[in-house]
Amino acid sequence: MRIVFSRKGFDSAAGGGASPIVNGRPLSLPIPAGAASATTYGALGLGAHAAAASRGKFGPDDLCHHDPMFTDAGECLFGQCGAAQTHLERQGVGIGDVFLFFGLFREEESGEPHHRIFGYLKVEEIVPLAHGAPEELLAISHPHALAMHHRNDVIYRGPGKVAARASNALRLTVAGGPPTLWHRPEWLRRGGLSYHDKPERWLHGKRLKAVARGQEFVADIGRRQAPRDWLASILEEIG
Repeated sequence: MRIVFSRKGFDSAAGGGASPIVNGRPLSLPIPAGAASATTYGALGLGAHAAAASRGKFGPDDLCHHDPMFTDAGECLFGQCGAAQTHLERQGVGIGDVFLFFGLFREEESGEPHHRIFGYLKVEEIVPLAHGAPEELLAISHPHALAMHHRNDVIYRGPGKVAARASNALRLTVAGGPPTLWHRPEWLRRGGLSYHDKPERWLHGKRLKAVARGQEFVADIGRRQAPRDWLASILEEIG
């Protein structure tokens, strides 16, 4: 089994700022649209938040890359392609694995920018898009269905939810630290997370200096119980 830490949403490079925490709830702002989109920030009720986070660069009428997409039925659909998908394939990510989506957040008026987990996806199906997208995915305007970005373009789908509150249990960044300085769970150690092989990233005090860029970091937990218990607690916290 694999746990995938998947970076998504606004940050200083994509969008221009952090996603907000509003009334104790994290609201992940999708990145601005690239190749294809039929969804605006306004349609998602995020227009004012996008304008504030981007300092007016984006607003209600601007198109966004609505991915991952969480449905009212409790399903998540997440698309990936190109080099990022190649990395997932090489790491063996597939059915039964879990994506933990994280991003850069801060309180609307104050508070330090930090990384936190805001949602999850349990993979039950992987839909290849190289030869076209199913009508049901076109109907909901998933951006990876609207435009095949690459020959290895796929959509991962399965049960998923977003966090109802910004609890401390879902925060990755250590208190007072830069966003990329994480408090890591005891089970996560050097050699157990893709893109993090350098020994200087694994610090004393159960801290990890996470890479500043990159989309997915994969932890192959095998049959170990400790990471499964940790994951269960995270999913329960998300709700």
